[in-house]
Amino acid sequence: MPNQSRSSVPFGWRRFVRGGCVAALAFVGTMLVGMVCDVAPAHAQDPSIARTSGRGATTFKKPSADLLPSTKIDRSQPLFLQGDQLVYDNSGNSVTARGNVEIYYNNYVLTADEVVYDQSANTLTAVGNVILREPNGNVIRADRYTLTDDFRDGFVQSLSVVAKDDTRIAAQRASRREGNVTEFSDAKFTPCKSDGGMPPLWCISARRITHDQQAATITYNDAQFEIFGQPIAYLPYFQHADPSVKRRSGFLPPSFGTSTDLGFSTTVPYYFALAPNYDFTFAPRYTTKQGVLYQGEWRHRLANGEYKIQMAGIDQRSGSLPDQVSAADREDLEGWRGSLKTQGKFSLASWWEFGWDVTLESDDTFRRFYGLDGRLITDRVNRVYFEGISDRNYFGASLYHFGGLLLDDSQRSESLAHPVIDYNYVFGEPVLGGELKWDSSAYSLSRDDVIGNGTSSSEFNQDTTRVVTELTWRRKLIDSIGITYTPFANLRGDVTQFHNYRDPQADPLSPNATILEDETSVHGVAAGGITVSYPWVASTAYAAHTIEPIGQVIARTQNVPKRSAPNEDAQSLVFDDTNLFDIDKFSGYDRYETGTRANVGVQYTFQMNTGGYARLLAGQSFQLSGDNPFADPGRIAYVKRSGYLEDQYVFNPSSGLDTSRSDYVLGAYIAPIDSFRFLSQSRFDEDTLGLRREDLFATASFGPLTVGANYTYTAADPEYGIDKSQQDISGNLALRLTDRWSVIGAMRYDIDDDFMLSDSVKLRYADECFVLTATYAERFYDETRDLDTDRTVYLAFEFKHLGLVDYKTDIFASDPANDN
Repeated sequence: MPNQSRSSVPFGWRRFVRGGCVAALAFVGTMLVGMVCDVAPAHAQDPSIARTSGRGATTFKKPSADLLPSTKIDRSQPLFLQGDQLVYDNSGNSVTARGNVEIYYNNYVLTADEVVYDQSANTLTAVGNVILREPNGNVIRADRYTLTDDFRDGFVQSLSVVAKDDTRIAAQRASRREGNVTEFSDAKFTPCKSDGGMPPLWCISARRITHDQQAATITYNDAQFEIFGQPIAYLPYFQHADPSVKRRSGFLPPSFGTSTDLGFSTTVPYYFALAPNYDFTFAPRYTTKQGVLYQGEWRHRLANGEYKIQMAGIDQRSGSLPDQVSAADREDLEGWRGSLKTQGKFSLASWWEFGWDVTLESDDTFRRFYGLDGRLITDRVNRVYFEGISDRNYFGASLYHFGGLLLDDSQRSESLAHPVIDYNYVFGEPVLGGELKWDSSAYSLSRDDVIGNGTSSSEFNQDTTRVVTELTWRRKLIDSIGITYTPFANLRGDVTQFHNYRDPQADPLSPNATILEDETSVHGVAAGGITVSYPWVASTAYAAHTIEPIGQVIARTQNVPKRSAPNEDAQSLVFDDTNLFDIDKFSGYDRYETGTRANVGVQYTFQMNTGGYARLLAGQSFQLSGDNPFADPGRIAYVKRSGYLEDQYVFNPSSGLDTSRSDYVLGAYIAPIDSFRFLSQSRFDEDTLGLRREDLFATASFGPLTVGANYTYTAADPEYGIDKSQQDISGNLALRLTDRWSVIGAMRYDIDDDFMLSDSVKLRYADECFVLTATYAERFYDETRDLDTDRTVYLAFEFKHLGLVDYKTDIFASDPANDN
């Protein structure tokens, strides 16, 4: 028998070795598929539409194709075999390669102590330190494997697989039969690393795991889940789809919780894979106190968009509601309660989009009581929209439904906008050397209004329709010494028709309040002005300093009688540095500035060569002539849920612009380094320089510590009914204790009322295979109807490849001081 040492494969061997190696690689790879499949998370079967509920989200990367063997074999590529000794046994009709055997084919590398090809038995056997390295980085080890029956079936002893992401698979024996069924005996799987002989943090073991490629299923017999080598859960039998299946009907991971209001609860979702582009998830929540909350989610993806519908409902038992619920509210809440939430988004063309975001509910507290929404939500806004955006123009049409969720919200909080239309167009060619822009807006709105004398009221329908259009022109000029001149002009006109609207200038609580039954008003205003700035720049080797005085004068129509007209879109009025030089400082079109106004300020900018910067802008506004629209905004009435009639201003009466000389505004934006940001927007009294308003935000990172804070302050103004200042502070802190442990805290506090609004603390552990999150959160709420203070403990365990198991409880919701 001839010998050949460390030689390349002769040409006559190419067919044998190529066929045998391909089969070997495919077989061992198939075992890897099966072992990876046995831990595929159930939510991986969901369609590609992302879930907004958060279930199915994972901290770890999704299993990728790198975990699976490549099936792209280029049979035209040559195959090479090397060994210390190559033996031909003509009598036994076999060929043996011994000693440091290496097979190279299609970027696969197979090494072993010995490889024997028995042509009579049609088997290929690799023995001793068998290692297969795949192109994707996976490393597969075995003591011995044999391929039989034209390489379709086989047997492996002491299989070990290390995937590219360090996922480990081991089995005492593995066999393949019928060309597509792989069976593993005494198998273990873990994505966790282990050092010094310590067992991994967790693993899955099973007496037998069977992977049927044709049926695309993984079947487990006598499986158990182990933590540090100790079994904690056992299943005699279960089955699921392998990763090659994108979607298949079946149960999703359950969730558990306890609650003072709901008792013990568990949700067991079942996923229906109805078609490649739509599905349905039925997720009933079983509660010991309230019964069964039925939940379902329908998702549908079409060629040009997608939509989903979320449903929830329960047959409410009034006797199980919290003790603070009144008898009248219990009667109202008895029977079926529920909600329907739907969202959709569709691309109609390259520039056009249609969509909606709508929530319908039986009552204001259902979704918050059952944890479908946060308890601090104050408004319900439903919208259906149609939008088009191109390079220079925009068109949007929206239908709105506004609903208030505050305790005192009632009739006035419910209103319909049908529709709101906005159109903006920027002309492509310069006009008089500058830019010309055309803006238009229209809306139609309906609501139920009230009339009364402060203790009683009656309702009547109110309708408002308004159309406004305006042209704005501006041009920027720079002279030879660097002074910048920006002349501008604005022309606006509007038509408003309103029915049964209360005159804001009349006493809103008077039984004889003026009601404008059917009125149509036409208004217009023309404005023109110029902004002048002169930047002074000084540069050093490390930074540049810029000081820029800015002045602006705007002349408008002296007086436009708009105070008696409805105000729907200009109720929010905040005067700060961001709108100091705006042509109109109102937030909407229902109110606009009149008269002549001057705005002055100075801006300082510091820009470091390393990227750090600081910018300060301080200024003031002056009403030089004409009517000041920010003074005397007028009042409107509304009915609280209790039935008591109250009134409020049309917009903020103490904005700082209500006098001929405004308050001072200051904006500070500072970021000397990437890890520190500071933003402050302040307003100071024009006479005393006392602080009238402050919005502050800061964030910083120092090594393992990250902190952030928000502070808001509004000064008291008894003249306008604001008896005390309003101060609110919120903050968050994150500390990385080690490379695996971290703690995060957050809080929000009402300083004036000395009342904690919410707080939470979260402890998190994360390594390569396991994430533990423990959260304690408090949300304080005035006890009324079926809502009260919420204290929750939330535990979440996330296992790599397995998914998320969570547990939520508010067993600490009761006040220990009041417990008997």
